[in-house]
Amino acid sequence: MKNTIAERIYDFLKDFPPFNALDEGQLMTICEQVKIGYYDVGDYVFQKEDDLHDVFYVVKDGAVGIFREGDVLVDECDEGDIFGLRALIRQSAYLLSAKAIEESIVYAISSDLLEAYITSNIDANKFIMASFASNTLNPYLDRDIGRPYSLEGEFNQQTGHLAYLQNVGVKKNPVTCSEDTNIMTAAITMTEKKVGSIIITNNDKPRGIITDKDLRTKIATGKYSISNSVTQIMSSPVITVPENISIAEAQITMLRNKITHLCVTKDGTNDSVLVGVLSEHDIVVAQSNNPSYLIKEVKRAETAIKLHEVRQKSQGLMQRYLDQHIPVSLVSKIISAINEAICQKVIELSIDEMGQRPPTAFSWLSLGSQGRGEQLLLTDQDNALVFGDVPPEHQEKTKTYFLAFAQLVTEKLNVVGFEFCPAEMMASNSKWCLSLTEWKNQFNDWITKPDEDKIMLSTIFFDYDRVYGDANLVDRMSDSIFQSIDNYGIFLNFLALNAIKNPPPLSFFRQFLVESSGEHKDLFDIKSRAMMPLVDAARLLVLSNSIKEHNNTIKRFEVLAGLEPQNKDLYNACIDAFKVLLRFRTVEGLKHNDSGRFFDLKSLSKANRLKLKGCFGAIKDIQELIKVRFKLAQIM
Repeated sequence: MKNTIAERIYDFLKDFPPFNALDEGQLMTICEQVKIGYYDVGDYVFQKEDDLHDVFYVVKDGAVGIFREGDVLVDECDEGDIFGLRALIRQSAYLLSAKAIEESIVYAISSDLLEAYITSNIDANKFIMASFASNTLNPYLDRDIGRPYSLEGEFNQQTGHLAYLQNVGVKKNPVTCSEDTNIMTAAITMTEKKVGSIIITNNDKPRGIITDKDLRTKIATGKYSISNSVTQIMSSPVITVPENISIAEAQITMLRNKITHLCVTKDGTNDSVLVGVLSEHDIVVAQSNNPSYLIKEVKRAETAIKLHEVRQKSQGLMQRYLDQHIPVSLVSKIISAINEAICQKVIELSIDEMGQRPPTAFSWLSLGSQGRGEQLLLTDQDNALVFGDVPPEHQEKTKTYFLAFAQLVTEKLNVVGFEFCPAEMMASNSKWCLSLTEWKNQFNDWITKPDEDKIMLSTIFFDYDRVYGDANLVDRMSDSIFQSIDNYGIFLNFLALNAIKNPPPLSFFRQFLVESSGEHKDLFDIKSRAMMPLVDAARLLVLSNSIKEHNNTIKRFEVLAGLEPQNKDLYNACIDAFKVLLRFRTVEGLKHNDSGRFFDLKSLSKANRLKLKGCFGAIKDIQELIKVRFKLAQIM
């Protein structure tokens, strides 16, 4: 007789890893033994410090939240996600709570089945270990390893996931005691310091550890007296790790050794000086500050204030990445992805607030540095909106809707931390909220009748990126730009003149050129004098090659290097220079809590001034190439 319930479970699980790695017979055996649980909103699947259930869980329908102490949401598990697995492998009480945040159906699968069919299967086991290493519920889903976290060749696959690189952030000044301390004194110290562990040291080197669990299982049960020495109940030898341990490495070390605390020493060995302690709670906190978690927080946010909190967390994340010397090109991709997710959520909230759906297709565009994926710091907004053509009688009503909508979006972005553009280059300005035909006509006018203002606008609006909406509208806009350029090629010469208007910022005596007057007198303008010449050059050269797929400056030079092998070294030099400049600006901005555009060169070390000056050679050489290629000597 057929087991229809098992077959339904099979039809569901077969599409999700690690179950999709099992053969039909193995998976059906599991499905026949699955237990089904029904949970109302607020029901706990398990709570922190509960005894271990001899199962792990898979969400069939609904959503289950994973919470740490204080009812702080750490992660959200939905259809196909697994939870409760770490505790099962670690074989200890739960360190987090799992609670239904929607009406949910949850499958429970026993540890016996885990060992018999999943961990023994090479591909299924790879999934399990990859999920630990990557700090994601499903490391193979596009939503987890897609563009926001892709390293795009910057690191090899073994260490390729960003979570593997993220430093946990070790607690300094660990609570310690000597080997001759009695248990009562150690327990009092732990209580006073409000910590869950104490390290027993000898000559500042870790010799053992006592945790709250030891006090419960060895003292509260009467096995040992509180007057005994700490050496009687301490776990020894301790597991030690170096200071720069990553989340993934720390997590795997704890799981392999079935422990919840690691001692951090100077060189990572037991025979080295203790510098910190790392608990599983610290891992949870670190995980809640990684890109994957921040993206999920964005999706859950219901107000601009909440999105502001996420954006503030991303600033801290960026600071840590820079401190760890993670490549700035990777950092910019991550922060840009978070910015984009925030903007998308703001748009969704604003559509809901409008109370009616958009009257026609539209696209929201980010411009300038955000459009290029280079906006690391909180700068002002630059955005625009394109909407589908409508009959003339509906034009005014349609535009009125989108202007009101854009006003809501820009106001929310301002709350998030992106200030209003002083020049009003925002979609809430009727000049930059246009139909597709109006944008085409606008671009054609800029290209065929160029003047200084139109060239300036071109350098801003040609670096647009679709954040939300109809991709077809944006593709047709892009096509119109290239068609107009093909019909009026001399426009590129005007753009080329603009690209060389800021020569390398060195005087005749090889000194930095700084601002001579005004608010920023004697400060160096890294944006105008160093970064924009490279940005302008990359834009000009990809336009001249009819490349419309890439807006990012580094990516543009990479594509150009592939198209022009004879200039590969120059383009690579431009890439290196731009990365250095982007890092300089970001570090200075974080240091002074501003845009990082202007800074005092005297605050830089001699080495950093030399590094900065070294970027200017690439600017000089790329501008020379532009002068020759566009025959500017004839028209200058």
